[in-house]
Amino acid sequence: MTTAPSGLVCEAFEAQRDRLRAVAYRVLGSHADAEDAVQEAWLRLARQDEATIGNLAGWLTTVVGRICLDLLRSRTAHPEAAYGQQSADLVVTPADDPAPDEQAVRADAVGLALLVVLDSLTPGERLAFVLHDMFAVPFADIGRILGKSTDATKMIASRARRKVRGADRPAGPGREHRQAVDAFRAAAVDGDFEALLRVLDPDVKLTVDTPAGVVVTLGATKVAAGARMFSGEAARHRPVLLDGAPGHLTWRPDGTPLSAIAFTVAEGRITAIHIVTDPPKLAILQLSSPAPAPA
Repeated sequence: MTTAPSGLVCEAFEAQRDRLRAVAYRVLGSHADAEDAVQEAWLRLARQDEATIGNLAGWLTTVVGRICLDLLRSRTAHPEAAYGQQSADLVVTPADDPAPDEQAVRADAVGLALLVVLDSLTPGERLAFVLHDMFAVPFADIGRILGKSTDATKMIASRARRKVRGADRPAGPGREHRQAVDAFRAAAVDGDFEALLRVLDPDVKLTVDTPAGVVVTLGATKVAAGARMFSGEAARHRPVLLDGAPGHLTWRPDGTPLSAIAFTVAEGRITAIHIVTDPPKLAILQLSSPAPAPA
């Protein structure tokens, strides 16, 4: 039988909480899931004999890593559960407002663009990349979570790193990203099919999160055709920053958001578009200022 953690262990856990939450969020891409993972780690700590823990910080990181890995594998087995997680975590700010330093760092580290790239990795690759490259966890420790040797874990992390770098993720709202988004909007407003094809990557992925479920469209031709159909709506878009990267919001006459559109850009072309129209998800977007009445 185990006893409740001592006061010293409780204090040590609280000292680690923010770091554990940061690890879990970067692995899972969801604040709610990250909080659940940290809480589960606390429950496991409460059941653990303190005398068997030599390094509490390392032990907690390993436990949170294993919890996150299980969640990622569950998402892989049930992909419908993975969609919509990111939209609830978007931070929306006006495009003309300077982002504070803290927000800029957050956008660079865990913005939507990176989350989209990380979603393309296997659970093991994602865990290895985040733990090693973002939090400097030794490969031997990561290997114990994955059930792999240190050398095998290094290969997994290296493969993940190549994929992330290959995506050419912008560090924030850079000029190339903004130009591509602006070009997309202008082409959609004009209904210019050829201009849409020029700004879209041939393998672009469009994900639309609706009340009825998630709809995915692949390929520049199909995405361009769909964008041209909504040229009138595109004219009512308001440029905003979504997790620090250029995006759009569309507003209803009463000032509530109708849709949020996030873009991933690589080498000057849009490689992914994520549109959220589900009202419950839009309702919890963190708006930094009231929405202006649409023109």
